[in-house]
Formats: sequence, structure tokens, C-alpha cells
Amino acid sequence: MEHSGLDAYGYFEREGSLGRVQREFAPVVAAARSRIAEAYGRRLHSAYLYGSVPRGTARPGRSDLDLLLALHHEPGDDDRDAAEVLARGLDEDFPQIDGAGILLYGKDALLSEQERFDLGWFLACLCTPLLGADLAEHLPRYRPDSLLARETNGGLAGVLPTWRERARAAGTPEEHRKLCRAFARHLVRTGFTLVMPRYEGWTSDLAESAEIFGRYYPERAAQMRAAAAVALDPVGDPAVVRGLVEDLGPWLADEYTARHGTKAPRQGPQEQDPPEPAEAH
Repeated sequence: MEHSGLDAYGYFEREGSLGRVQREFAPVVAAARSRIAEAYGRRLHSAYLYGSVPRGTARPGRSDLDLLLALHHEPGDDDRDAAEVLARGLDEDFPQIDGAGILLYGKDALLSEQERFDLGWFLACLCTPLLGADLAEHLPRYRPDSLLARETNGGLAGVLPTWRERARAAGTPEEHRKLCRAFARHLVRTGFTLVMPRYEGWTSDLAESAEIFGRYYPERAAQMRAAAAVALDPVGDPAVVRGLVEDLGPWLADEYTARHGTKAPRQGPQEQDPPEPAEAH
């Protein structure tokens, strides 16, 4: 029995830490910390890193900087404008990152019952504290069970129609490249969480995720490995995007629903796409 990413009792170990940040990325993290504090002041409850930078696997010039900010209130237009300026400034000032992404949430939403096994799990298990009091102290410990699988990635069927519209609207190789990266990453992560309860472990590595998935679905293994490859090195080929949206995506959505059910509906408007559980760059 495998327990990768879990402690001796079968609970998730928090991945990433400030101690794992590579030397090349330390100035970026330091600047993010100071600029976040300056931009949000008392509006900020806490800030977190996630993705390859706190895991120590970032690639200079290829990886982006992923941040989650918890505010004392629900984000407003001014908060989102500040995040856009902050992200653009970090990207422009530090060539070692290829973009910066900032997710904004109110702390009450992150701690809410409806987000307990989605955003709550994401923060408690995949985010590294950067500023402020850690909200994970108010969240439970998590196991890689079917409930977690359903609530994290059980919404694939609902997003596929939007993906198809975005794919039809894309006209340039760069637009297709961005969609290729986003769709492939989502599908690989969903493929992994489909088998996560049987695997009884966790990984944020996309190539490893595809390999583990393939143990349980050998007939789709090559397709998932190919998705992992273009998730890491996307291509501007519309045929690749179509394959993700019209073949792998629908099959995966049907299998996911059959095994784990559908993600519970969320109340209220979604201001932003939810984070990918594992940003692997």
C-alpha cells in the first residue's frame, strides 16, 4: 500500500515550504511579501504561495509565481485591480518567473462549509503561509478519499461546454497554446484525483500523476501521458486542443461522475476560476 504525500496515519502532509524556495526565486518571494503588505494593508488577513516555487521544483524563466490572498472581506473591484497591478509588476521586474497569478478570496469563504473539501483543502494542504495567521489552523485534516475527489474535481462535466466555446473562439497559435496548457493540466489533475482514493496517496507532479492514472486505466494511459507532456510544454495546435476537449475530457467526466459523483453546487457568483490543485510548471 502506498502513502506518497501522506503521514503515517493516512492524512495529507502539507506540501511546500519557504525553506524549499530555490535561491533564484528568493528575491521574487521577498518582493511579493513586501508588495502584498503594501498594497492591501489591513484588508489582508493572510497570504500564501502555492505551486512549483514553494515545492522547490520551479524552472527559472519557465515557472510562474502563484499566490493566494485571504482578505478580511469579500474581494471588491479595487482589490482585484490591486492584484492585477501587483501580478504585472512582479512579472515585469523578475525575469526568473514567466508570469504571476494571484487568487483573491474572503477568509469566510475559505473557511466555509461548502468549501471545506475544495478551497479549504487546497489552502490547508497545498498552500505555504507567506504572511499573516495561517487559516489552516481552523480547518480539519484531510484524507485522499472519494469525498475529496468529488469536491475538488467533480465539476469537469460542467466546464466542458465553456471549454468548447473557448476552443472555437481561439484563432492564433498563442491562444491555442494557452488553452492547451490550461485544459491539459486540468485533465491530468482530474485523472489523478479520479484514482487518488485507490492509490491512497498524493503527488503534484503532472508526469507522475499521468503514470499513476495509467496503472488503473491502461487503455487511456498513453493519452494521459501525452496530456501531461503538453501541460508542461504546451503546443499551439488546435487539433491537440480538440482532442482534449472532445475525447479525453468527456470520457473523464463520465467516468468521474460514475465513480465519485458530481461536485456540490456552489452558492453565489464565482468571481474567478478555482485554483488548479497542483500547479506544476
